Amino acid sequence: MAYAMVAHETGGSNIFKKETIEVPSPKKGEVLIRHTAIGVNFIDVYQRSGLYPAPDGYPAVLGSEAAGVVQGVGTGVTGFRPGDKVAYTTHGGAYATHRVIDAERLVKLPLGFKDEIAAACMLKGLTAHYLIHDSFKVKAGDTVLFHAAAGGVGLIAGQWLKSKGVTAIGTAGSKEKCALARRHGFSKTIDYTKQDFVEEVRKITKGAGVAAVFDSVGKTTYPGSLKCLSPHGTFVSFGQSSGPIEEFKLSDLAQHGSLHATRPTLFHFIAERKELEKRSKILFKAISSGEIKIQVNQTFELSKIKQAHDALESRKTTGQTILIP
Repeated sequence: MAYAMVAHETGGSNIFKKETIEVPSPKKGEVLIRHTAIGVNFIDVYQRSGLYPAPDGYPAVLGSEAAGVVQGVGTGVTGFRPGDKVAYTTHGGAYATHRVIDAERLVKLPLGFKDEIAAACMLKGLTAHYLIHDSFKVKAGDTVLFHAAAGGVGLIAGQWLKSKGVTAIGTAGSKEKCALARRHGFSKTIDYTKQDFVEEVRKITKGAGVAAVFDSVGKTTYPGSLKCLSPHGTFVSFGQSSGPIEEFKLSDLAQHGSLHATRPTLFHFIAERKELEKRSKILFKAISSGEIKIQVNQTFELSKIKQAHDALESRKTTGQTILIP
C-alpha cells in the first residue's frame, strides 16, 4: 500500500495522519521514486511546529531527505532510469512511500552504497560540508567549537574536522553523548548540563578563544557562543533547536572582538545542479573511504513518525535517525 504521513496543520507530534495515496505519475523532468529509507531532521520538527513554514503550506508531507529506487521517469529525463538507486535532500515531501521529484534534485548512489546511509547523510552530510568549507573555511591548526556534537551534523563534522587537522571542541548533553562525540573526532567535549561551556572553552584554549563557533542550538547558546570566540572569530548560526535568537545586535560583534556572523542554509549551497553533484561526490567519497562513518542509531517505521519526532525533540537521539517505509 502506498501511503504518506500527512500534517494537516501545525502542532505537536500527534498531528501526523497515515493516509493512503495513489502512486503518482512523473511529469516532464520528473522521476518517480519508491522510498527505501527516509531521514529525520530538526527542520522537519520546525515545520511541523510552525516555527518554520511548510514549503507548500498545509496539508503537508514533511521530510527533507531520503533514498530509494527509481520506478519511472517523465519525458525529457535522460540521467535516470528505472532501477537506479538514488538519494536527495529537498524542501519537504519525503514522509511517504512514493513520490515524484524534479530529476535535477536527485543524485545516483555509488555502487554498494547503502540506502540507509544515503538517507541519513544527504541533508546532514552536505550541511557539515558547507559549514566547514564555506561558512568558515577551516584549516589545519584551527580550534573551533561545535554545539550539539553528538547530533547528526555534529558527528559527521567532528570526523571531517579531525581529518583536516582541526582541533574540535564539542558540547553535548550527557556523559554518554560526550563520549560518543570524542569517538567521532572531537578532541575535547563539554557536558553543558554540568559545565559552563564558556568557562571550559577558556580553560581549554588558555584564554585565546576559538576561531569559529558552529551553533545549531540558538537561543540558549547564542550569548555564550560569542564569548567563546577569539578576536575576528566567526559565529556560524545554522539552526535553533532551543528557539530562535531574538536579541541579536550588530554591536554585539564589536563588543566581543570585531567578530563575523553568518546564518547560512544548505539549499543556497546546492541550488545549482553542478554544486549538488560536486558536494555529493565529495561526501560519498569520504564515507566510502572510511574517512567519515555515518551512525544510524535510531530506526522507526514510517508510520511511527510521532515516536521519531518525540525522541528527537527530547534530545534522546544520537547520530542519525531514519524511517523505513
